Amino acid sequence: MTTLETFDAPGAVAAPVAPRSAELRSLLTRLAAGGPDREHHARPPWEQFALIRQARLGALRLPAAWGGGGASIRELFETVLDLGAADPNIAQSLRNHFLITEGRLRAAAGAEDPLLAKVLGGALFGASSSEPGTPNIGQREQAHSTVVTPDADGFRLDGTKVYSTGNLYADFIVVSAGTADGANTQVVVPADRDGVIHEDDWDGIGQRLTGSGTTRFAGVRLHPEDFLSGQDAWSDKGSAYPATFPQLWLTTVIAGILRQVAQDAAALVRDRVRTFYHAPAERPVDDPILQETVGYIASAAYAAEALVLDAADTLDASVAAILAGDGNPDLDAAAALKAAKAKVVIDELAQRAATALFDAGGATAARRGGHFDRHWRNIRTLASHNPRSYKAQRIGAHLISGTPLPNGAYF
Repeated sequence: MTTLETFDAPGAVAAPVAPRSAELRSLLTRLAAGGPDREHHARPPWEQFALIRQARLGALRLPAAWGGGGASIRELFETVLDLGAADPNIAQSLRNHFLITEGRLRAAAGAEDPLLAKVLGGALFGASSSEPGTPNIGQREQAHSTVVTPDADGFRLDGTKVYSTGNLYADFIVVSAGTADGANTQVVVPADRDGVIHEDDWDGIGQRLTGSGTTRFAGVRLHPEDFLSGQDAWSDKGSAYPATFPQLWLTTVIAGILRQVAQDAAALVRDRVRTFYHAPAERPVDDPILQETVGYIASAAYAAEALVLDAADTLDASVAAILAGDGNPDLDAAAALKAAKAKVVIDELAQRAATALFDAGGATAARRGGHFDRHWRNIRTLASHNPRSYKAQRIGAHLISGTPLPNGAYF
């Protein structure tokens, strides 16, 4: 039986990929290859996740002194941008892994932490937190219907989790559960342990290959080492705004998609032969209207990248203070505010730009073989996480009256 202590990553290389390295660029190129066809034919990126394990991309944020990639927060989010452009399904599927890794890293557990040791070896982690049902407004700690109960041989895990992004591709799953005495706990179970059932039933219009379906636990046997000690895996207790990291991740994936939209729009015009009767130029490449359209999309992509990286810089400063043992709530709040503002602008900007791509490409862009509809669908789906209207209202209240942002709900 695989446990946190016995897992060995298959084919791990001697050193993990480093930020901004030639090895990372090569990996991104390989991850991008065939992405549109994978999405069109609903082929999960199994081979691509094997490459990610081999390159130990999941250890990108861990210190180089521990054997990790040594990336700063900014360098991590630069990589998220690249992943979003290469394959946004993969980019979103890795979010929970990096969120869990970040939580353990900020807890100052050290390289001897068994979870981080497996990350260093190439393992990927998923998360099972959300459950069916209606959460209570303003209540961050929810009661779990997924429960750990004692039995004759120790403990067992039973329950159902939804929105299990990335679990389909994970080696281990961190599960939030209730206990017999009404407390909450977290356990880490191998994704292939008996009783762990992955249902690839996410039917969204976009982000179709993120493994965001249902995870069921049916009498899953638990060992003592499966119980997670110390800080919650993905709840950064050292920050006043622990959810800024995962929210900025989603917005950065959108910015990465927008980079690809700009590249696709330019290629569509460059390759066009036919034009309209009333066009101002004989060749599409010389058409000032099409040039303007592509210029607008490229400018939107530039603005989106600048916004998310500026927010990442502020989050970097916040995290650096936490890791130094001197957390600064003002820095945490500044990072949360920038991430919220970036989402409000980028969600709208990206959807408009993804639609403008069809103005640049004409009817050719609407053919199913081009798969260009995936950009708008993926952007729209990602933007649906925590609608920007709620973010904008809170930003306005903060600016007008100094009302603090919520310290949960992905702020």
